[in-house]
Amino acid sequence: MIKEEKLNLLKSKLQDFEIKYGDTNGTELLIIKKEDIISVSRILKTEKELFYDLLIDIHCIDRFVKKNRFEINVNLWSSTNKNRIFLKIILDSKNPEMESLTQVWKSANWHERETYDMHGINFKNHPDLRRIYMPEEFEYFPLRKDFPLMGISGSIYLPKK
Repeated sequence: MIKEEKLNLLKSKLQDFEIKYGDTNGTELLIIKKEDIISVSRILKTEKELFYDLLIDIHCIDRFVKKNRFEINVNLWSSTNKNRIFLKIILDSKNPEMESLTQVWKSANWHERETYDMHGINFKNHPDLRRIYMPEEFEYFPLRKDFPLMGISGSIYLPKK
């Protein structure tokens, strides 16, 4: 599909939402408000012309700024149209949370748990939001930019040799 046609199709299907359109290395990018993520995701998954049926990945970027610190990137693939699209959601540092995408794509479960465990992003209505790498009692998030490179002494029990 020609890029301009694709952009027009996306704009017509998502006209009810405030979305910024762009691209990253030739792949479509939608910057979405966190309040609209579930509605937009359902449209992207169910509309016949779009049909982004596979959620490939969710990852977080800590931009380490006071306002709009966290950036959630969602990588979607359409197995019918053989193309990719990225969704970007910007979250504030004071309340880094958004709705869980497990309502739309079940495969979001693991990716959201990993993002929660490493960055501390809360996914509301997630079916099982708990840590997967770090112990539950660990109170820090290792991939945040303010976490010390050498870790925090005494923050986790390590067996003696």
